[in-house]
Amino acid sequence: MNTAGHSEATVRRGLELTPFRGLRYDPDRVGSLAAVTSPPYDVVVRPDGLHHLQLADPHNIVRLILPQAGTPSASNEQAADTLRRWLAEGVLTTDPEPGLYIYEQSDGDGMLQRGIIGALRVSDPSEGVVLPHEDVIPPVVADRAALMRATSANLEPLLLTYRGNGSASDVVERTAEQPPLLSTTTEDGFHHRLWSVTDPADVSLVQSDLSQRQALIADGHHRWATYLRLRAEHPSPSPWDYGLVLLVDTVRYPLRVRAIHRLLHGLPVADALESLDGLFRVRHLEVPLPEAQAALADAASAGNAFLLAGDGAFHLIDRPDPDLLARTIPADRPAAWRTLDATVLHAALLDHVWGIPEDSPAHIAYIHDTAATVEKAQHDGGTAVLLHPVHEEVVRDLARQGVKMPRKSTSFGPKPASGLVLRALDL
Repeated sequence: MNTAGHSEATVRRGLELTPFRGLRYDPDRVGSLAAVTSPPYDVVVRPDGLHHLQLADPHNIVRLILPQAGTPSASNEQAADTLRRWLAEGVLTTDPEPGLYIYEQSDGDGMLQRGIIGALRVSDPSEGVVLPHEDVIPPVVADRAALMRATSANLEPLLLTYRGNGSASDVVERTAEQPPLLSTTTEDGFHHRLWSVTDPADVSLVQSDLSQRQALIADGHHRWATYLRLRAEHPSPSPWDYGLVLLVDTVRYPLRVRAIHRLLHGLPVADALESLDGLFRVRHLEVPLPEAQAALADAASAGNAFLLAGDGAFHLIDRPDPDLLARTIPADRPAAWRTLDATVLHAALLDHVWGIPEDSPAHIAYIHDTAATVEKAQHDGGTAVLLHPVHEEVVRDLARQGVKMPRKSTSFGPKPASGLVLRALDL
């Protein structure tokens, strides 16, 4: 394990962001820009979310990022055929000249996020330029790689953060004062605007600033791992040396950090609780979800705590047995890692107490939406495990030490909407 870490000041080769000719929907060929967008492929917004998005517009981006044709190979070929057809029909059109794209999201309640979308040079973890903070699930990487090979496209950007407050952010804010290429409001109430930066002087300012920076993967570890795999498959130089990203300067625009919850298939809540006897304190809460989450936040401020749900109530578990932690938590990691809720959940509960493999879709699902996790557990007879979010500073500090958090430990947001700009690798 690499414990030396990477100081931002010692990065020799920083972020290399390159303009590209974006693929964008022709607003005259679709019902509305909002109707063709979706959340990122791995975000479940509701139990019927995929079907809902498919019905929103026949050209919704989910038909590319989550094709449904029975087998994985058939689905990927379907996505490739769909992309070729939309290009031929003019549903998707290529911007006339390469550019970087300024992307803005706001919610009307004071949240404002702006960042830069571009093609980022794919770098090895050893370079310390792009820092992952979570492990990945190999089958998911294989799935994303197969889709990218079939479509020869980056269909949605990763979300990366960096600490800048420099000339790149000045370009972002100056550009946002101009009329946008597109503006739309999605059904979740978020407003989205997009601009193109093609002026060579502005592009140079952005690239010069970013060349001194180091980024943290906020969302998209599997897609970054996919970029690495596909780059290795293609002799350099090639378009596969770069991948589509959104870079957000969190000095100017701090992100929100939320937890990613677990749905345990085939484990009834009663069985999950019975196995905790003597290992955790268990308190049963007959309260609505917001009050249960408040109780979780209070308990998490004093130590490891989780909410179990799925039987119509909430069960707060905390105060884990020190002997259990000593037996199950690896001792060769920093204290900040050993005390993470996700660490305790995976090492002590999933692996030792419940015997649930973390990388098996048949046993476990990772869901961002709290209410959807509870609803699915109640519908399926499983157990929802709700977590409290970790602070961004903890994530960044561990990443700089070269220490990865357990899989699906955090959810940074707001995430970029998929479908506003795509990157074709053969254009």
